[in-house]
Amino acid sequence: MAKLDTNAAWKEASAIVSANREVLFALAGVFFMLPSLALAVIAGEPEIAPGMNGEQMMAAMEEFYAGAWWLILISAVLQIVGLMAILTLMRDRSRPTVGQAISAGLASTPSYLAAQVIIVIALSLIGGLLIGVAAAVSPALAVVVVMLVMGAVVFAVFRLLLVAPVVAVEGMRNPLAAMARSWRLTQGNFWRLFGFLLLILILFVVIVAIVMMIIGLILALATSGEVQRIIAAVFSSALGAVAVVYFAGVIAAIHRQLGGPAAADLSATFE
Repeated sequence: MAKLDTNAAWKEASAIVSANREVLFALAGVFFMLPSLALAVIAGEPEIAPGMNGEQMMAAMEEFYAGAWWLILISAVLQIVGLMAILTLMRDRSRPTVGQAISAGLASTPSYLAAQVIIVIALSLIGGLLIGVAAAVSPALAVVVVMLVMGAVVFAVFRLLLVAPVVAVEGMRNPLAAMARSWRLTQGNFWRLFGFLLLILILFVVIVAIVMMIIGLILALATSGEVQRIIAAVFSSALGAVAVVYFAGVIAAIHRQLGGPAAADLSATFE
């Protein structure tokens, strides 16, 4: 059972991104920035006004998702294709072209999407059943079960973190087999993964918050109305795309460490 070295994983992830950042950021722009920007510009945000009660806010959310679900779905699928293509470029020692990486991303998307659907359905059904039974017994017990279910969901999410590289890099197309493989690879490393990725998340949230605050101040002085909203969405989408590239690099580095000798050699990809 391999132990994750988080320091080495971060250094390796940074090296991956730096080695071929032009291609990686171009892919991120196409598959993450543009869909995110389109979603922000076309769909906008739920119209929640100050003073709304809970029912009114829920109605506004339902109205928003009822009108924008198709755009959200397209954006999500494109982002999965992009993630799989980026992971392929990062870890495939055959040095695929961008076109080949995108083709590989398209080929692996159904398996990864199926795995995510299985995970969501399984966690929802099991969690919902446990909470429902607990609520029937006692409200206090239901609160306890809700917290336990939330903890179990977090645990499962981190244990299944490597499904994407298992599908994209190892070529494991059976979603259940890919989930089992991720579960084995992450065994004994939950707390390392949790702490490492939580730290990275906090780092990116702080950076994005600072950058967007500065951009917001500049835009408030220079623009207004719809122009201001669109420009802010451009910057927000671009920052999100950068974050995804580094996240993919981290996942690729973790997979390389925990997966041991693999058919894909990360260092050879960008020699």
